[in-house]
Amino acid sequence: MADARAQAEDFYYTALDHYAAGQLDDAIAAYQRATEADPSFTDALHGLTRAYQDAGRVDEAIAVAQRLTELDPNDVLAHTSLSILYQKKGMIAEAEAEGTRAKVLGWKQQLKKS
Repeated sequence: MADARAQAEDFYYTALDHYAAGQLDDAIAAYQRATEADPSFTDALHGLTRAYQDAGRVDEAIAVAQRLTELDPNDVLAHTSLSILYQKKGMIAEAEAEGTRAKVLGWKQQLKKS
């Protein structure tokens, strides 16, 4: 398992380099390899969501963001991403619902820290 995470992290850092260089297709491929190596690596899934979004592949970004919310239902960023992506698709009711989920989760996390 540790080997899978190490391999996933290698692909993840490669993806970050590609993303920073504006090479979205290469970044997407590397993020995909990272998530294949470790399907629970949420950082790579967040990166893949963003790379798909920036490439205009909104449906694929939504699918990955939904996967993130399944892996971690309390992930504020995943719900925020879904809200943005649904808005881009004109799915206003869904966007508002995800935005509300993100806000409530954020408030709950702040209360836990208090």
